[in-house]
Amino acid sequence: MRARSREAGFTLIEVLVALAIIAVAMSAAVRVAGLMTQSSGVLRDRSVAMIAAQSRMAELRLEGKLPLGMKAIDCDQGRLSLRCEQQIGPAENGRLLKIAIQVFDRNQDAPPLAKLETLLTRPL
Repeated sequence: MRARSREAGFTLIEVLVALAIIAVAMSAAVRVAGLMTQSSGVLRDRSVAMIAAQSRMAELRLEGKLPLGMKAIDCDQGRLSLRCEQQIGPAENGRLLKIAIQVFDRNQDAPPLAKLETLLTRPL
């Protein structure tokens, strides 16, 4: 009977191997959770930047004056320090204006968070 009781449990090596496998799996899960949190923050910033670009486009339409050339203005949204760069120039057919707005994070040298382009009729 004593021989059977010794076979019923796990050895120390088996327990250590199981703990090592669990530790590797847990570290992978923590890393994935961190990456998901980071990517959701970037997605949120891009969404807010697109709202800033749409707001700037609406302002241009309401002003009615569309000065040709490039202009950069601050267009902060909440906690984000943003810079909107607008480029206004003639379109290919000459009767329309091409308006391009790019939104950048003022605190980083990075590609634009959002881009928005449209064609508008020239003001009279």
